Amino acid sequence: MKRYCLALDLKEDPDLINEYKVYHENVWPEIKESITDSGIVDMEIYCVSNRLIMIIETSDDFTFERKVAMDETNPVVIKWEKLMAKYQQTLPNTPEGVKWVLMEKVFKL
Repeated sequence: MKRYCLALDLKEDPDLINEYKVYHENVWPEIKESITDSGIVDMEIYCVSNRLIMIIETSDDFTFERKVAMDETNPVVIKWEKLMAKYQQTLPNTPEGVKWVLMEKVFKL
């Protein structure tokens, strides 16, 4: 099992932030299925102000490249990502075409 932490910002608009949270109270079943089919075993998203932190636990054979390839051919994921783009904005200095940025672990107890 591997664990990753990623970050992304929401647009600084309280109404949009609330809408984003409402969507995540009832994530489409096809989205949940695409997540688990990629090898993600558990996923949590936390929010403070407009900053999102996502923690994922994956199977040992999970790769981000495979997940991206799967998402690019899944019409429901494409629709979901297009919808979520209304609420999201990338962190400063994020490479073109990247949304969620992989965080560096700097401490572990």
